[in-house]
Amino acid sequence: MADASIALRLTRPLDLARTLARTRPARVAAPGTWRATRTPAGPGTERLWLDGDRLRVEAWGPGADWLCEQAPALVGELDDDSGFAPRHPLLAELWRRHRGVRIPRTGAVLEAAVPTILEQKVIGAQARHAYRRLLLELGEPAPGPVPLRLPPTPAVLAATPYWVFHRWGVEQRRAAIIAGAARHAARLEEAVGMPPAEAQRRLTALPGMGPWTAAEIAVVALGDPDAVSVGDYHLPNLVSWALAGEARGTDGRMLELLEPYRGHRARAVQLLELAGIAAPRRGPRLPLSRIADL
Repeated sequence: MADASIALRLTRPLDLARTLARTRPARVAAPGTWRATRTPAGPGTERLWLDGDRLRVEAWGPGADWLCEQAPALVGELDDDSGFAPRHPLLAELWRRHRGVRIPRTGAVLEAAVPTILEQKVIGAQARHAYRRLLLELGEPAPGPVPLRLPPTPAVLAATPYWVFHRWGVEQRRAAIIAGAARHAARLEEAVGMPPAEAQRRLTALPGMGPWTAAEIAVVALGDPDAVSVGDYHLPNLVSWALAGEARGTDGRMLELLEPYRGHRARAVQLLELAGIAAPRRGPRLPLSRIADL
């Protein structure tokens, strides 16, 4: 039996799986989506699933009540998309098809920061492999009836020597950024209660966490619908190709094309990514990186 549960009547459609896809660690199982996380009240595991026009949540562990209280924010029920009115035909069609995809808000900054830092300057497969190893070796079993792993505590991350990260293919630079974030975890978590601009200043004040990292964190942990990942390897080309038919783009061109959607730029990018659009390639895929080269 769960330690806490709620049933929430939804105000509009919800695509639960796609909304929570970025809130790592999360996994889809029948029925619903399972998440294990650390809350201000302690560790917790939750299962979320749709039942008609209701969202049902069951939670286990010391953080169970907190997870139930925060469920509306987590699934984007507090995400106000009323001002988003895409004029571009492609975005308008994608918005029509994917009205249930929302911007989530986990309220867990370090939890979002660690996998994001692992993604810096490497391809996604490498980052995901490193994060799985990190959960397996540094995390601990989560409460509840399924075998999930909790993200490691800030103290564990801060005390982990570099050679452990090296085994996972993580070079010293990213390992040092994660350790620094863990040492300043309390200050980072304060960003949850800040306005977006102030939150970005707090996040980017930490060495190694630039605008790209801050934006990736802000969308997931803070539920910021306007954060744009400037400095991304693929995103400028994606936006330029989708919205202007230009195979190559710059950060400046991307921001110019997204300007009509200010306030909802992350929402516009999320829709383009859901469409699976990719600009034509002129060269080989980004190769696997050796840690000695980073």
